[in-house]
Amino acid sequence: MKKKEHLERKMEARHIQMISLGGVIGTGLFLSSGYTIHEAGPIGTIIAYLFGALLVYAVMLCLGELSVAMPYTGAFHVYAKKYISPGTGFTVAILYWLTWTIALGSEFTAAGIIMQQWFKDTPVWIWSLLFIILILLSNIFSVKVFAESEFWFAAVKVFAIIAFIFLGVFAMIGVIPMHNFSHAPLFNNLFKNGAFPNGFSGVFTTMLTVNFAFSGTELIAITAGEAKDPDKTIPKAIHNTLWRLVIFFIGSIVVMSCLIPYKVAGVTQSPFVYVLKQMGIPFAADIMNFVVLTAIVSAANSGLYASTRMLWSLANEGTIPHSIAKTNHHGIPVTALCLSMLGGIFALLSSIYAADTVYLVLVSVSGLAVVIVWMAIALAQINFRKQFLKEGHSLSELKFKTPWFPVVPWFAFIASGLSCILIWFDPNQRVALYYTIPFVALCYLGHYLYEKNR
Repeated sequence: MKKKEHLERKMEARHIQMISLGGVIGTGLFLSSGYTIHEAGPIGTIIAYLFGALLVYAVMLCLGELSVAMPYTGAFHVYAKKYISPGTGFTVAILYWLTWTIALGSEFTAAGIIMQQWFKDTPVWIWSLLFIILILLSNIFSVKVFAESEFWFAAVKVFAIIAFIFLGVFAMIGVIPMHNFSHAPLFNNLFKNGAFPNGFSGVFTTMLTVNFAFSGTELIAITAGEAKDPDKTIPKAIHNTLWRLVIFFIGSIVVMSCLIPYKVAGVTQSPFVYVLKQMGIPFAADIMNFVVLTAIVSAANSGLYASTRMLWSLANEGTIPHSIAKTNHHGIPVTALCLSMLGGIFALLSSIYAADTVYLVLVSVSGLAVVIVWMAIALAQINFRKQFLKEGHSLSELKFKTPWFPVVPWFAFIASGLSCILIWFDPNQRVALYYTIPFVALCYLGHYLYEKNR
């Protein structure tokens, strides 16, 4: 079977920008942000999210240079293979595929649980099955159907966050009264218990949670192989992603930190629901449940897309059997799609029947996987630039250049590595290291044995 560089180019700039935003804005912001405020304190959380935004932007700038120079489908494992080592390329692909496949399983469960709040007599598995069919249909017909559906899923989340920030600002200045404040809250809550009520170490231990919240931006590179005019659409999507992340994430976090006492945050419910209830907005929980449901379906939609393209790319490169790379007449790799969906269903079943064993290992590994992928992207960009110049090319030939080279890629590499090491100091997250290091070693060993026997 002939090797391809990309699938059909049908995605427009608006699709790619929304897919990258949709991949990021998920349960990490709507649910986990309360935990971060509780652990790091208001100022600590704002610092952690600002640092996270800076790190992810540095990774995106590295990815921009690579994906514009080589707009391949399932891109960054190809860059890791070419500019680090074949074993690293394989490991990066498996880790990233695993990340989204595990996410698929948990998203289907979460969607079923939310639906059960409205339809109490219907079992969760029926709703999970319906969402599995919906996401499969969204991905199987054409990339344009996927891109269009993901555009509108992401639009709901974006609108909800903008509305929340506006309402929050009105509450902060006293235009909308809050139940637990007798006066305009303004910024008093930020320093009420000191800048770092649990000590500055809380900022470090929550960094990984923040990185997970920002994971998904690298979807831009996965779409590069199906983007119309990647030279223009990819750089535009990368630059727009940063300022939108700052507005949506930092804006939401500032509003929450000003309106929620840090000891209350993340203990019982979504911080968004808590704030809306304190404003006296009717059906606050139902409104946010609908937004979170949209976020979950959107994440599952992007997850199946990303894991399918990663498998297709591995098969296309000949790392796994070529038959997995076959596409239908719409240019969709159906075999890779079905295998990824089966992986998601396996993750779903393991979360029910083997939550303390198989699922715990899978979640621990996939938790660190994105940060390892970011490190590989930064290192691949450093090696690509060196080789590009060594071959006699000039920088003017690159249509998108990572600025401040080599400061930006080395910052991305070292900061990602540090956020992995810092897990050691959080007893709750330390288990991730115990499982991830042997898993990565197994991937390298498996690749070595496969290539040796071929």
